Amino acid sequence: MAFLKPIQSVISFLTIIPAGKGDHHHDIQYIAKNMYLFPVVGAVIGVIVGGMAYGISPFLHPLLVGLLVSGALVILTGVHHTDALADFSDGLMAKGDKEKKRKAMMDPAVGSAGVAALVMYFAGMIIVFNTGFTGTKILTSIIAAEVIAKYIMVLLTYRGTSAWEGFSSPFTIAMKDGKKMAAATAIMLPIIWFSTGYVGMAALGVSTALSALMRQASKRSFGGISGDVLGASNEVTRLASLIVLSSMVIKV
Repeated sequence: MAFLKPIQSVISFLTIIPAGKGDHHHDIQYIAKNMYLFPVVGAVIGVIVGGMAYGISPFLHPLLVGLLVSGALVILTGVHHTDALADFSDGLMAKGDKEKKRKAMMDPAVGSAGVAALVMYFAGMIIVFNTGFTGTKILTSIIAAEVIAKYIMVLLTYRGTSAWEGFSSPFTIAMKDGKKMAAATAIMLPIIWFSTGYVGMAALGVSTALSALMRQASKRSFGGISGDVLGASNEVTRLASLIVLSSMVIKV
């Protein structure tokens, strides 16, 4: 069915799931035009990984669950966003002008800042599952966190500009359409509300604030956003959302 083609294309772009067939599914312009569907893919990833976590959580230690969830997310998304987090951290911490920071971010070798960021990220992802996720909350929280993370990438392209002509350019151009941004929001909000309620809204608020900080830091350091900035925002806001969701779960 024709209406499924954009969703299949975005799924194949953001994950290793072979959902798309045909050249148009891999065309960056086509994917950028349908970026507003990113929250849908977040829900798909959340159901897959969250379902796994829900199934194994009664039998395994929470820290081990966190390790397996982190590994599953890295594998399912093809390591792209994790690699982007390392590159973004290297560029942000590099000394010098914008050009030197850009070169550090684009360097294929991972620097000390990138290694530190990855260690802190994975430590956080593992530990957060030892802070109060039980029963169906582990499923709904992972779904909400993934949807928020994908929505934040859409929001960054809507509000930001590309640092240079590159991977992020088609997305920042396509997502300046207010109707598409409204569509992404309309997809995201019901999923967050029905899965996690007001706690999910709090996670969304924190993630939105973090994305604004990342956008300002990227503008100051690189002159705008890039593909690495978008990928890094996915990882940062996913973890931030899970921290908020787990903290508020404990108090309920």
